Parts: sequence; C-alpha cells; structure tokens
Amino acid sequence: MNQLTLIENEIPVKVYQKLREKTGLSPKTREAAEKGLQHSVYSLLVKDDEKPIGMGRIVGDGGCHCQVVDICVMPDYQGKGIGKIIMEKIMNFIDTELPESCYISLIADGPANHLYAKFGFKEVMPESRGMYYRVQ
Repeated sequence: MNQLTLIENEIPVKVYQKLREKTGLSPKTREAAEKGLQHSVYSLLVKDDEKPIGMGRIVGDGGCHCQVVDICVMPDYQGKGIGKIIMEKIMNFIDTELPESCYISLIADGPANHLYAKFGFKEVMPESRGMYYRVQ
C-alpha cells in the first residue's frame, strides 16, 4: 500500500458501481446508484494513491433509524485493516453525529459479522428476524 486517502461524503457513481462489482456485492444500475448516493447520511471512500479500494455508507433518516451498508474492500487489499478503518470512521460519525436513540442496523455477509462485533454490533435473533424485499 502507498498513501491511503479517506474521502468523506463523495463517492462518484461509477466508482460506487465498480467497487460493488469488484468486491462481490450485487450490481446497481446507474439510476439506482445516483439516487441512493444522494441519500447517504454519511459515506467514506478509501483510495490507495488515486485508486479506489474500499467504501462504506450509512443510509436512513439520520435520526430514528440508520443502516450501515456498502462496506467493501477490493480483494487485493482485504486483510490489511482497510475494513477496520472504514468501520472506525463510520462509528465515529454514529457516536458524534446521530441522536442517542437512533437504531443502527446492518446485514453482515459471510464472516463479516466478526468485524462488526468488534464495534459493538450484536445478533438480533431471536428477538427480531431480518427480512428483505427486492424490487424486480
């Protein structure tokens, strides 16, 4: 790794789409990405020199309910602490900018739950059950 740059609240649409694709997240259309990125409560883009290598976002209403989404790191950079950096910045925003009663949720893919647990996230089962619906 060379020089890491952390850019808050500025993820270009094409970069967002490419990072999702290259890290195994589901693809998003340009229309969806443009609209979604505009409604971020907070976002972080990580670059190695000028190369985008990771990102993360918070979406929601900024008061009552927010969700941590789009946490991803390019495969060549995984296991090097980039995900931890992203989560530290997201948690700093949560702790300093969101109201105390804001409910923060996330969906952990694969073994990512271990990273999120280090930041205080807990399983919701059996009290709650995560569900989803995708527009077709």
